[in-house]
Formats: sequence, C-alpha cells, structure tokens
Amino acid sequence: MMLGGSPESPRFLARMYIPLIDMNDNDARQPYHVVAEQDEERGMRLVRQTLKTATANAVRATRGLMDQARNSDSEVRGAVLVVGSDTDPASIRQPHVRAHALEGRLYREAVEGAVSQCGLASRILVERDALRAPEEALGRPRAEVKAAFTTFAKEAGRPWRSQEKSAALAAWVALKLR
Repeated sequence: MMLGGSPESPRFLARMYIPLIDMNDNDARQPYHVVAEQDEERGMRLVRQTLKTATANAVRATRGLMDQARNSDSEVRGAVLVVGSDTDPASIRQPHVRAHALEGRLYREAVEGAVSQCGLASRILVERDALRAPEEALGRPRAEVKAAFTTFAKEAGRPWRSQEKSAALAAWVALKLR
C-alpha cells in the first residue's frame, strides 16, 4: 500500500502485491521446513538462496515503487513492515511452529535489507497490536482513522481485509518517518 500526502491528510496512491519468491515452489516458500523435516544441509542452502532471491526481488520492487512515486511528484520517505509476531524464533520449542517463525523472520530480513539498500528508514509494526489500537499508532482519533480506512477501501477496491488494513496503517505510519 502506498499513501501520499501528510500524516494529517493521507491519500491513497497505490496498492500492489509483491511476491518475494516463486509461490508455487513449496521448498523455496518454506525453506526452514526443509531444514527441519528433510535435509538440513540442502535446507540451509535453500534458506540462503531464498534470502538472496527475496532480497533482490524486494530491492527491485522498492526501487519500482520509488520510481512510481517520483513519477507522480511524490517521494518515498520510509517503509513500515507489518509482522505477525516479534517473537525470537529461537525461543519457540515446537519445531514446526519454529520453522514458520524462522521463515517469517527470513522474509522480514529480506525486506528490511532491501529497504535499507534503497536508503529508506524503516519501522516494524506487530499486526495484532497495531490493528487493536490504530489511533494510538497514528496519534489520530478513532473516528478519523475509521473514515480514512473507509476512503482507502473505496479507492483501493476489493479485497479489503485485515491484510489491507494493516498495509494502509503501515503506509500511514510511514508518512511520519523522516
């Protein structure tokens, strides 16, 4: 989700889905499952390759977004990454759940690395915390946030689920980054 304008008056610019890896390749999509359930050595090679590919794709996409913004007389000033959890994967005892957490961390690191390579400031928002109280994350009254989300939903079109709300919230918070 890309918003423009100011934190006080955000406006919808674009919404897009950016795949970091080939979603049809189950091993690349879930490389830590390969590490845990199949072949550790092969899995770790796959982890490194997945991180490299995901970072390269994220850099390309970020630069594309920055170009798109420039072409519409806007400037990308920062990025906010929405994560499902900020838990350290090493603290998770159950191997299957830990594999999912490690994969989430891998993609987070890829996007953080890409954003940094593009010279942008970034911040992390934990989805459940941010969506529970978006007015706190934004420093705006709840009614104003709700009205803005309604406008963004109309302009972005369907689907408009929690994923899109999280992305809109993150984009709005990014407007505050310098």
